[in-house]
Amino acid sequence: MASFLEIADDEKGYDLEHFCVPRHYENDLEKVIIPHGLIMDRTERLARDIIQDMGGHHIVALCVLKGGYKFFADLLDYIKALNQNSDKSVPLTNDKSTNSVKVIGGDELSSLSGKNVLIVEDIVETGRTMQTLLSLLSECNPKMVKVVSLLVKRTPRSSGYRPDYIGFEVPDSFLVGYALDYNEYFRDLSHICILNDQAKEKYKV
Repeated sequence: MASFLEIADDEKGYDLEHFCVPRHYENDLEKVIIPHGLIMDRTERLARDIIQDMGGHHIVALCVLKGGYKFFADLLDYIKALNQNSDKSVPLTNDKSTNSVKVIGGDELSSLSGKNVLIVEDIVETGRTMQTLLSLLSECNPKMVKVVSLLVKRTPRSSGYRPDYIGFEVPDSFLVGYALDYNEYFRDLSHICILNDQAKEKYKV
């Protein structure tokens, strides 16, 4: 079972006043739950674990967009620092209305045959999107497929799926920051924070 840092349901977090938070978001957030420095340290450790398991071979890294791009970039920076692997990004999008996975540049998936594939995700909630993607990739006969997710949410909606590598297990709260957005807002927030109820209405589409 993947090791992870658990953020408890009753985690008090940190007051916003102790961190640099963009002024335009100060009234939208309850608290900082994972500071940026902790995200980076945990990401570095995930990179080391991945290299131990998958190193020595070409790793093809796939980024699940778009929330995952920040974690993807930072993780690959650490992986490159540890082991000079080449990588390639195949952007993916999740169609929420049909809960199906669309692959942009999907013709490139055939090139994954016999390769070690690392799928990089920002957050796993129900797990259904990832299960669909893994099924799609299995048709390409990769040598190995591993999934790393910065966050896994404890939620009754979960299908039971767990990634191979997990940064943090988090409460079933509305999280924003570090590229996690709410209707495109909060991607410019460095820390992972809990959104307050007023902000959910304020930024509602």
